[in-house]
Amino acid sequence: MIKRTIAALLLAVIGGVLVLYGGAQGWLGRSHVAGDVTPKLREAAFNAQEKASTAAAAPAGESPERQILFGDLHVHTIFSTDANLMSLPMMQGDGPHPPADACDFARFCSRLDFFSLNDHAEALTPARWKSTRDSVRQCNALTDPQNPDMVAFLGYEWTQMSQIEAAKHYGHKNVVFRDTDEANVPPRPIAARNPGVSLSAFIPPLDQRMGLPLLDPAHARSYFDFNRFGLETIDVTECPEGVNTKDLPADCRETAATPAELFRKLDESGLESIVIPHGNTWGLYTAMTSTWDKQLAGPMQDPKRQFLVEVYSGHGNSEEYRSFSPAIKDENGALRCPAPTPDYLPVCWRAGELVRERCLASGNAADECDSRAADARQRAVDAGTGAELGVVAKADATDWLDAGFCRDCFLPAYNYRPGGSTQYALAIGNFDQPGPPRRFRFGLLGSSDVHSARPGTGYKEFARIPMTEARGSRNEHTSEALRDYDGPALDRARTPPEMQHDMRALLFQAMERQSSFWLTGGLVAVHSDSRRREDIWAGLKRKEVYGTSGPRMLLWFDLLDDAGTKRAAPMGSELQLAHNPRFRVRAAGSFEQKPGCPKDSIDALGEERLANLCLGECYFPGDKRRQISRVEVVRIRPQQSPGEPVKSLIEDPWRVFACNPAADGQCTVEFEDEQFVSSGRETLYYVRAIEEPSLAVNADPLRCEKDANGVCVKVNPCLGDYRTPKSDDCLAPTEERAWSSPIFLDQQAAFFQPFTERMM
Repeated sequence: MIKRTIAALLLAVIGGVLVLYGGAQGWLGRSHVAGDVTPKLREAAFNAQEKASTAAAAPAGESPERQILFGDLHVHTIFSTDANLMSLPMMQGDGPHPPADACDFARFCSRLDFFSLNDHAEALTPARWKSTRDSVRQCNALTDPQNPDMVAFLGYEWTQMSQIEAAKHYGHKNVVFRDTDEANVPPRPIAARNPGVSLSAFIPPLDQRMGLPLLDPAHARSYFDFNRFGLETIDVTECPEGVNTKDLPADCRETAATPAELFRKLDESGLESIVIPHGNTWGLYTAMTSTWDKQLAGPMQDPKRQFLVEVYSGHGNSEEYRSFSPAIKDENGALRCPAPTPDYLPVCWRAGELVRERCLASGNAADECDSRAADARQRAVDAGTGAELGVVAKADATDWLDAGFCRDCFLPAYNYRPGGSTQYALAIGNFDQPGPPRRFRFGLLGSSDVHSARPGTGYKEFARIPMTEARGSRNEHTSEALRDYDGPALDRARTPPEMQHDMRALLFQAMERQSSFWLTGGLVAVHSDSRRREDIWAGLKRKEVYGTSGPRMLLWFDLLDDAGTKRAAPMGSELQLAHNPRFRVRAAGSFEQKPGCPKDSIDALGEERLANLCLGECYFPGDKRRQISRVEVVRIRPQQSPGEPVKSLIEDPWRVFACNPAADGQCTVEFEDEQFVSSGRETLYYVRAIEEPSLAVNADPLRCEKDANGVCVKVNPCLGDYRTPKSDDCLAPTEERAWSSPIFLDQQAAFFQPFTERMM
C-alpha cells in the first residue's frame, strides 16, 4: 500500500507536467540566489575569433558586415515545474538551478553573447517573477552596457495546449522583452488558461505528498521543499477578467486563453516585446491533427510581435513538413487510425499490432485478434496525445519500435506532428478577407529549451543526462514503485476505466520514451551592428537571424543587386521584384573544441563551481573550423487559393550545392531562380548550411535494428533512467546545420501597395 501511495504521488506530479506544462515547482531555501556569486568579467578578446572571421568573410569590394552574435532565447530555471521535477534526486537530477545559474552558465560555460529567461508563466508567482527580474538586472549590471560581454533579456513562456482538441491547441510561445528596468517590464507574466484544467488539480493530497520523502529519505528535505513550492504556486489569486492589464493588481495571476487574448494584453501593456512560438511538432502535448491554420485567422496572428519561430531546440527539429498524420478524419469528421506507409508507422497502428500479437499468443482465432487490433487502434486515437500509449498494458519503450517517428527528418521532435512544422506554416495562407491572403512571414531561429538553467548546451556533445532533459528513475527500487500502477499485460486494449486507473503510470511511460529524443540545444544567431542590447533587438526585428542545431556556424544569405554582384538585401527581407532573383550564400563551419575550459572561466567561477555548473567543460574553440559539406536551398510557393495542397508547394531541397574542402572551413555559392517571374507567384527561399558529420547526443534516438527491407524490427532506446548508464552519452553521427531566415519575394506588379503593408 505504501509503495502504491508513493507511486501515486510522483506520477500525479508527472501527469500534471504533461497535461499542464507548468503547474507546481520545488526545492526551497537550498540554492544561492541571483547575486550570491559575483563573477569576474570575461576577457575583452572573448569573441576575437568570430569577429575576425566575420570581417574576413565580407566579399571583395563590399564594406565589412555586421558581426554575428550567438544566443539562446528559451531558458528555464528551477522556477519552472518540469525543471523542478527533473532536478529531484530520484529523477537523476543534479539539484536546483536558479536564474543566477543561467547567467553564470551563459557567461562562463557556454560563453554566449545573449540569452533570455523563459520560465513557465503558469508557475511564476509574484515572488518568483520579482526574483527573475532582479536576477536579469544583476546579470546585466556586471558588464559595460555600451560594449557588453553578454546581454540578458527578460521573458517568460505562455504554455498553452490541448492534447485532444486540435481546434483549441495553439502551442507554447516565448514572450521576450526588450527592456529590463522596472518601469518598462510587466508587473506579472501572462499565463495560459488551458481548456478544462486547474492548477490545483495537480497538487496531490497530504498523504501522497508525504510519500516522496519515504521513498528517498536521504533527500527528504528536497521533497518537502518541492511540495511546499507546489502549494505556493496555487496560492495566488486569479486576476479578474475583462480588465485592462495596466489596471490589474501586481500580485494576481493574469491569464490568456488564446493567442489573440495574449496579443491584446501585450498591446495594452505598451511594452516592446517579441512572441516566439516553439515546439509545434512535439507530440507529447500537441493534439494529433493540430495545424497552424487557425493561428492565421484574424487576431490570432500579430505580425508586429510574432514574426520569429523556433525551428530547432533540445526537443528536436520542427522544420520539415511531411504528408503523414497520426490520425485522419473520415467522411463524418471522426478521427480514425491511418494505415502505415513505408516512411511512417502511426502509434495507433502499432497499438493494434501489439494487441494482435498478444491475442494470437494467447491462442485466440485470427478473426478475433483482428477485431481486437482494430478496437485498440481506435482506442489509441480516442485517447489523444500523451495517453495513446496507455491502451496497451505493460508495453514499454521498446515495444513501440519507431512508431510516430519521422524516419527521414533531421533529428525530429518526438511523435512528430507535421501540421505544426515551420515549412507548413510558411506554405499556408488565410483567405477569410478580400484581397491578398494573410501569411506567416517567420524568421527562423534555434534555442535550447533547457530546463537546468544552462543556456546554449550544444557547444559540446557530452553529459547526456544533465545537458539534455533526459530523466528517469535512478534505481530499480524507485522504478518498481513508479510502475506499480501499470496493471497486468492484456491481450486486448484497455477499457477507458482501466486507462483512467493507470493513467499516471502510462504518462510516466510517455516521458520514458521521450527521453530517447532529448538533444543538446540549438542557438539563435543575430547579425548585429554591435554587442549592445538595442542592436541585438534591432537584428531580431529585422529577422536578420538564423538558427543552428548547436554549433556556432557562420551564415549569410543575401539577395544580390540587379547586376548580380553586390548584396541588395539580407535574410529576413521582404521585397517586390520584377526580375528573376539571384542569391549568394556564404557559410563557415564551427570551430573544433578544445577540452576543458578557458582560464578566465576557471578564474571567475572556481574549480568547484565550474565542475558543478559547467560539468568541467566550456565553450573553448580551437583555431580549426569544421568543413561545410553542402548548402541546400528550400523554395516554398505559398498557397494562392484555399485548399491548395501544401506538399506540392514545398520544394525541399530545391537546389543542392556541394562545397569543396577549404582551409578556413568556408563555402560560397550563388544561384538564380529562372522561374520566379514566369511562375507569377509569391516565393520564399531559405538555405541550410550543413557541416561534415560529427557525433551528437541522441542523434540516433531509437538505435533501430532493421530487416532486409529497411523496416525497424527492434529498438534500443537511450532511456533517461538507470537502465542506460549515465556514462553512455548515446553518441551517433549526424550532420549539424544552420537554417537561414527566408527571403520573401513577391511579383512587383501583383499589387499596388508595398509588400510589407499587406502583411499587417
